Amino acid sequence: MDIHNSHEIITNETTPLIPAKGSKKPRTPLPKLQIAILITLQLAEPIASTSIFPYINQLIRELDITRGDEAAVGYYAGIIYSLFFVGQALTVLKWARLSDRIGRKPVLVIGLSGTCISMLCFGLSTTFFGLVASRCLCGILNGNVVVMKTMVGELTDSTNMAQGFALIPIVWCIGGFIGPLMGGTFARPQDHWPVLFSGSFWRNYPYFLPCAVAACLPVLTLIMMSIFLEETLSTKRRPKSTSTTVSVSSSPDGEALVTNSMANMPLRSLLTRSVVIPIANYAMLSFLDMSFMVLLPLFLSTPAYLGGLGFDPATIGSWMALFGIINGVIQALFFAKIVDWIGPKRLFCVSAWCYPLLVAMFPILSWILRARGEVDHVITFALLCFIGIEVAWDMGYGVIFMFITASAPTNNVLGTINGLGHTSAAVARAVGPALATSLFAASKKYNLLGGNAVYVILIMLASGMGWLACQLPDEVRDKDE
Repeated sequence: MDIHNSHEIITNETTPLIPAKGSKKPRTPLPKLQIAILITLQLAEPIASTSIFPYINQLIRELDITRGDEAAVGYYAGIIYSLFFVGQALTVLKWARLSDRIGRKPVLVIGLSGTCISMLCFGLSTTFFGLVASRCLCGILNGNVVVMKTMVGELTDSTNMAQGFALIPIVWCIGGFIGPLMGGTFARPQDHWPVLFSGSFWRNYPYFLPCAVAACLPVLTLIMMSIFLEETLSTKRRPKSTSTTVSVSSSPDGEALVTNSMANMPLRSLLTRSVVIPIANYAMLSFLDMSFMVLLPLFLSTPAYLGGLGFDPATIGSWMALFGIINGVIQALFFAKIVDWIGPKRLFCVSAWCYPLLVAMFPILSWILRARGEVDHVITFALLCFIGIEVAWDMGYGVIFMFITASAPTNNVLGTINGLGHTSAAVARAVGPALATSLFAASKKYNLLGGNAVYVILIMLASGMGWLACQLPDEVRDKDE
């Protein structure tokens, strides 16, 4: 039986003609309400992840984990960053495949609950083991990102995909603005607002407040999702009856059978070149980006005599928040236009080659500070240039999400394809922080290449991503065909 011909749709609207090959399809409007809900849901993760950046190094010092060894702070910070992604790498594919069977919304409920509980545990931890356990718990229970990207892919088509996936980096930018600002502002509240936070609890748990505030957002979004978010998995959507549409099927279970058989395909059969190349690029992008993201607060907080800038947590939070807002505005206004202008592959290649410039700015900033003797307008201008390069680099995410979504042979395995991509990215993100912070600590401790060995190694690794970017298809495949 031909399943594709088993449905007959009768509507009171004129069916649009299929455009001739080579002609441009009219852009489909985005489903604004559903996309807005997904954006709000996704905002919980970057806020939870980035809110610890301004104070994590100070927390490690205060817990005396390093026994006073300033250069070793990076080792332990890297372990805490990495273990979240270790837990995520072990489970995210399971969550993705589960969402292909039971639906997207139930998996989101588990993920949001896990984020809330783990953040509260992190704020109550007073030992290194407690910090590690809470981050592992967050990673193990978290399949949110992969499910949300799958839902964006299901809510968009080839004409509005760039607009839809441009919103994912924007959410991370907004979270990158709110999270560090919140973490830097609410850390050690007894020092800032002694009248309100004078009890022994706040002395014993000085970093609980930013964690508690970060945990509130998953609770609010969980309530919003339960009321307004619609299921996007075709076999779990509620049938909608309208007066203008009648559906006649010679096999009412035919579509479900096809969907289930595709959802249960062996993983090996999905590992074609068109799938593997975008996933490999996503993994490399994640590795380099996470290495950069953990080096940034470490570099900003490291004393000037060790090659950093010596900023305090509030200053670090302010600068990271500034990057988040600038990045978000530029992504929102220009990403889709730039994709249409130069094409997705060319934009991704440009982003990839921005990384060596980005990493080279670390020793340049350190050199400027040593030459000037203090943070002045020259350092401020250099940091703004640094942010500009970082914005160009960050555009690679929206592009690679488009390539991964378009590589899925059918929407019924889109969750699995995104799961494979996110598993690879989670492994890369687990390795990246530990490697980058360890290299940073070793470079400073043993003065390797003048303390700059970590930057040289990352620039060399970035050349591998430049080669991988060239292997992407010249155009994003039309997933509607």
